Amino acid sequence: MKHMTKKKSLAWVLVLLMVLAGLGYYAATIIAGTLGGSDHAIKLGLDLNGGVSITYQVVGDTPTTEEMNDTITKLQQRIENDLGSENSTTEASVYPVGGDRITVEIPGVSDANALLEQLGTPGSIYFISETDASGNENYSYDSNTGAYKLNYELDELVENGSVVLTGSDVKSASASYASTSSSSASQPVVEITLTSDGTKAFADATTAAYNAGESIGIYYDGAFVSVPTVNAAITDGSCIIEGMSSYEEADKLASYIRIGGLDLELEELQSEVVGAQLGQNALTTSFLAAGIGLVIIMLFLIAVYQIPGVTAALALAIYTELMLAILYLFDITLTLPGIAGIILSIGMAVDANVIIFSRVKEEISAGRTVITAIDTGFSKAMSAILDGNITTLIAAAVLYIFGSGTVKGFAVTLAIGVLLSMFTALVISKILVKAFYGLGLRNAKYYGKAMKLKTFDFVGKRKVFFTASLAVIIVGFVAMGVHGLKGDHMLNFSLDFLGGTSTTVNFDKDYTISEIDKEIVPVVSQVTGDNDIQTQKVDGSNQVIIKTRSLELEEREALNQALEDTFGITEEDISSQNIGSTISGEMRSQSIIAVIIAAFCMLIYIRLRFKDLRFAASAIIALIHDVLVVLTLYAVARISVGSAFIACMLTVIGYSVNDTIVTFDRIRENRKALTTETPETLQQLVNDSVTQTLTRTIYTSVTTAVMVLMLLIFGVSTIREFALPLLVGVLVGTYSSICLASGLWYVMKVKIKSKNS
Repeated sequence: MKHMTKKKSLAWVLVLLMVLAGLGYYAATIIAGTLGGSDHAIKLGLDLNGGVSITYQVVGDTPTTEEMNDTITKLQQRIENDLGSENSTTEASVYPVGGDRITVEIPGVSDANALLEQLGTPGSIYFISETDASGNENYSYDSNTGAYKLNYELDELVENGSVVLTGSDVKSASASYASTSSSSASQPVVEITLTSDGTKAFADATTAAYNAGESIGIYYDGAFVSVPTVNAAITDGSCIIEGMSSYEEADKLASYIRIGGLDLELEELQSEVVGAQLGQNALTTSFLAAGIGLVIIMLFLIAVYQIPGVTAALALAIYTELMLAILYLFDITLTLPGIAGIILSIGMAVDANVIIFSRVKEEISAGRTVITAIDTGFSKAMSAILDGNITTLIAAAVLYIFGSGTVKGFAVTLAIGVLLSMFTALVISKILVKAFYGLGLRNAKYYGKAMKLKTFDFVGKRKVFFTASLAVIIVGFVAMGVHGLKGDHMLNFSLDFLGGTSTTVNFDKDYTISEIDKEIVPVVSQVTGDNDIQTQKVDGSNQVIIKTRSLELEEREALNQALEDTFGITEEDISSQNIGSTISGEMRSQSIIAVIIAAFCMLIYIRLRFKDLRFAASAIIALIHDVLVVLTLYAVARISVGSAFIACMLTVIGYSVNDTIVTFDRIRENRKALTTETPETLQQLVNDSVTQTLTRTIYTSVTTAVMVLMLLIFGVSTIREFALPLLVGVLVGTYSSICLASGLWYVMKVKIKSKNS
């Protein structure tokens, strides 16, 4: 078998080591910049950077596209005005969600609640006469600022009749080119059409202004945007504003006039305010968890696989560096679930290397030369790697389509991780292991031999496994039923599913449960006027989560102030989330739909790849089992069921199917050698196949579990709530792949005949 020359091998090793060093330096710069807030930083979401997010819905009929765009522009302008120069670097985003919703996200603001209040009262536009009925000037030019300013309060001008039009009197406003009174050539102007009421009022006002040689100022959102002189009485309800220096200036003024007259009413559906300190803690601990987990996995790979383990560790390092570079270069917003997706994908990235090098060890044990074993191992592992990763990509795609903003972040990082893992395993690892061989490391002892495990009768014990699994699932349903009969919710639904307001407070001391009830709850109750308050103490921290009915913005501000005054904390120590009933109802339906669609897509894919519906049905039943067991954990331990619940369940599904497919791939391969298919030969086939892949399954589960365990140990409370069920899901997925899926296929194969048998 052809292999690299020593010279070529050395060149490849040096090139990849230089790539590793260069990417390592770049990744270190990115991490330092992200933790330190410098220019070389990954774009952070609200949960990591602090800030405010709010989703509005238009009240009434579905608005037109122009109305939605103008409303978005209005909110963007409001944000720019309210952030001021001190926050000029803040990357606020305002974008439509569907046909009648708008989401505003502003990370890093210092006074999020104040900004949230201001966004709820967007500005209007007023046409103001230069003088009132007594001849007093309503506005004047300020030479210090170079702009016009009001001489009286706006309310006074409304009362004395100086406000001749408001935005509701404007039917349309648009920029165009037209001949003006000062030039016969076409110039940029603003064309305005008024309503019938506005036509009469404007006719009277422009007649008076024209006779007096005065102007009519256009005042929007606290400032004059134009002060045109009236050149003629306008009686037909149509006029133009001239004197624009460019079409862009005319278009901007037309936009001001349009959006100042919008009659769209917006209601708050969901809002979230995150303290900067809470976000920074989450970021720091998550990077720590990733780093420690990565080192442990690398040492594990080297200990188990020796030379192939070194190549896998180097490939994993390159994989991690590429992930950070992609996040930074493509300006992908990193959220807390996104970090979980990265850390999980690091664990899963090991899987491809484990599959390959387990195959290499098997080939060496079968007596093949090292170079032949390397080529054969990569070749035979290809189908299992592709099938397993594609099913995980299906889960990520469903997450992205049906998930909310933070869940989408998880899906994006998970998908990127899966694609990068295939590249580093199939390309980087292969180049490195062949290069090491070319450098002279050719002794089989450097590559290891597969341990010859005694075949265990997994199929014969299937009834024990089926019964144990069914018992655990029944416990979950019983727990849900008991909670339902007690008047509680069957699961501990969070605000994402029920609606309400959640306030997380980082106190300066560790309060006990009794102290929370005696000292904190009365303060909250006094503000809300409601005794239905739920509190949750976050283990390992000074954080307390306070859940109440849905609070209006004024009530949330009052609660924050009361907590600051009573307990001496600061605004950075408080984060809050407010979710309306509409959003919570959608979350419940989206969760069910996402799981069903993901399972159905995987069913179709496995059916097409394995050309046997029994493989697909067995895999789906096994993953449903895994979902129900994890659901049992949620029911018994009363873990909060929120937006991360969807990500957790779909990740468990993707991981479970990934694990199962590796075993099924071996069954398919070994089945080709069968001369007859009897219940006895099929039972031996399944037992041999499961035993042959057992070491790989355990190793992959260990490495994935290590990463999730690091999240559980070092992560903040929201990460830990996600990590515990995910850890259980990984372990249960391993169990179902070994003990259930193959046994189910055997039963179906023996009991159900098909055309493809």
